Amino acid sequence: MDFLVQQFVNALALGGTYALLGLGLAVVFSVLGLINFAHGELMTLTGYGIFYALFLGLPFPVALLIGVTLATVSAMLMERIAFRPVRNSSPTTMLLTSFAVSTILHILFQNLISARPKAIPIPDALAGAVTIGTLQIGAIQLISIVVTALSLLGLTLFLKRSMLGIAMRAAAEDFNVTRLMGVNANMVISTAFAISGLLAGVAGILWLFQRGSVDPLMGFLPVLKAFIAVVLGGLGSLSGAVVGGFLLGFIEIALRAYLPDDALAYRDAISLTLVIAVLFFYPQGLVPRRESVR
Repeated sequence: MDFLVQQFVNALALGGTYALLGLGLAVVFSVLGLINFAHGELMTLTGYGIFYALFLGLPFPVALLIGVTLATVSAMLMERIAFRPVRNSSPTTMLLTSFAVSTILHILFQNLISARPKAIPIPDALAGAVTIGTLQIGAIQLISIVVTALSLLGLTLFLKRSMLGIAMRAAAEDFNVTRLMGVNANMVISTAFAISGLLAGVAGILWLFQRGSVDPLMGFLPVLKAFIAVVLGGLGSLSGAVVGGFLLGFIEIALRAYLPDDALAYRDAISLTLVIAVLFFYPQGLVPRRESVR
């Protein structure tokens, strides 16, 4: 029983990271129709920000704040410099722009910093475990669950209680009509990118806690998984991104825990096969956008 609960906790922690990343992708897609594949580089920027902040001797909490701030500001600059000039272009042009930004940042990381991983020392307190009855939960997993829950709660309150959040929800339903109602399009899109960068920064910290180092490709695999989660949940659906992220996390942890050793090498292939099977029965995703079911 303890083993089952432990795997459930691990799935919540991993699924929460995918959910945060997927939500960042979905926020931008919902208002701009763009899947930003440079989202992973925001995670990497977070890691490098933390690394250099610690290198300068700043306290660990300050380094984390610098990393998240760097990701948030970079996302807003990315929107202003790269995506705003091509906003009215075809979806293909915008998609190619996101790939170009991702490639440029990746090359800059490799040539200006290093292609090798940079170790980030994690405080000893995070390496321990919390005992609850007969169950021991890793501190990192527990922090991941709590941070994910607080992030999702904060974003939910922002979208439902603030005027800008309500404008973003309206833009997600019908952006053209929202603009006709006098909503500042630039502000809504810039805010969407800021939220996306913030979520990428938080997810980047959680990912760093688990791997302990940063390298130019750090954000590639988790954002690829997050994109799968977004499609699984329903492309453009914010709640769907969360559902898809947690479901993908549960699938991966279940396969990791229960697959025979000989089959572990095929874990990712089996995971994607299960995702395809779900999409076969729910082609619009588990929680499709409202307009897709009209």
